[in-house]
Amino acid sequence: MSTLPARAGRRCHNAVNPLHSSLYFSPDLGAELGRIGVEDPSAVYFASRAAAFGAVGAGTVTATFYNFNPALVARHVPAVWETASPEQVLAARLRAADTTLRRLLGEETVASDEMAEAARLALRATEACTPHARPLYAAHAELPVPGEPHLAFWHAATLLREHRGDAHLAALLAAGLDPMESLVSHTATGKGMAPRWILASRGWRRADWEAGADRLRKRGLLAAGDELALTDAGTALRAEVEEATDRMDAAPYEHLGAEGVERLTELGRGFLFAAAAAGAFPASATGRD
Repeated sequence: MSTLPARAGRRCHNAVNPLHSSLYFSPDLGAELGRIGVEDPSAVYFASRAAAFGAVGAGTVTATFYNFNPALVARHVPAVWETASPEQVLAARLRAADTTLRRLLGEETVASDEMAEAARLALRATEACTPHARPLYAAHAELPVPGEPHLAFWHAATLLREHRGDAHLAALLAAGLDPMESLVSHTATGKGMAPRWILASRGWRRADWEAGADRLRKRGLLAAGDELALTDAGTALRAEVEEATDRMDAAPYEHLGAEGVERLTELGRGFLFAAAAAGAFPASATGRD
């Protein structure tokens, strides 16, 4: 039986994860990988997130990233490893995380007692993460913890993100949502990425999007017509996906305890608000248009 308030783990994840994710929107990541020869934005993303696996092929990336067009993945993986080794990419990624956090949060916050506290709490939560059936988490869990608190916090946020993300893919599979259906239905909740952004970044065509929407309508999950709106059944299914993810991702937050989760959520939100105010996330990435 859970000792935490309802959805406390999800709220904590939602506070901590965006600071990790800000790296993938950061110009610093592209700049650092560009210095080692990786310049295409898709190659930058695939390499930086998959490097913990080693020099894997397109199949591993397609399977673990889930909602990217396999053809887009195959265009860049494994060729990217001929340009830069996974070790070089991981070092560049950490340098970019350092630059990004200092730029978004400022030197005072990076060096603050609050940042050190957040790192301790987040790392404590990761002690209860488990590797089975969680390939992206397991690969990142083998990486060393950086010494500086802001990078240790970013590393712990990475572990917590991938631990939940791997569970989320299992929940999507159990719900019978394929990659495109997952993207369309998530956008229809009002919390997902804008279709334009998805098509540009995930390598799908508008026809793929419309086909996914049609499949959801045939299942009674998406309302008829051009408006992107979930039916009651669709809303219930998306809620169950999140609740199933919560159940599979409960261990780190139960381990941290109610007080620790509340404090980590508070600290994470403070960092998130500061990063967002500094322009961490492009407005064009969200919405239904």
